[in-house]
Amino acid sequence: MKIFFAILGWVFGALFVVSAVVQYNDPDPWTWIFIYSVAALVSFGFALGRISFGVLLSLGIVALLGFFYTFPEKFEGFEIDGGDIKNIEEGREAFGLLIISIIMFIYALRTRYSRASKI
Repeated sequence: MKIFFAILGWVFGALFVVSAVVQYNDPDPWTWIFIYSVAALVSFGFALGRISFGVLLSLGIVALLGFFYTFPEKFEGFEIDGGDIKNIEEGREAFGLLIISIIMFIYALRTRYSRASKI
C-alpha cells in the first residue's frame, strides 16, 4: 500500500503541474497557477512522506471551501455550448478545487492512519 500511495502522490503531482501550465490562457492565470503549483508541491511532498497531516487536512478544507465559494449560481456544465462563459469558467474552477480537496483529504487520511497502523 505504501508504494501505491507514493505513486498516487507522484501521479497527481504531475497532473497538478500540467494543470498549472495550461492556466496561461485563463482570465486570472496567476491565481490558478499558484493554486495548482501548491497542490503539485504538496503531492510531491506527500509522495516523499514529508507533509504533515495538519497541512494536508487544512489544504483540503480550504480547497473545499473554495469549491463552495467559486461554484456558480447556475451551473451550465464544462463545455462552451452557447452557455454563459463566466458560469462555465466558474464551474471548471470550482471542480478543480473539488479535485484538489478530495486528493488532499485522501492524503490526509493516509498520513493519519499509516502512522497509527504502520501499514
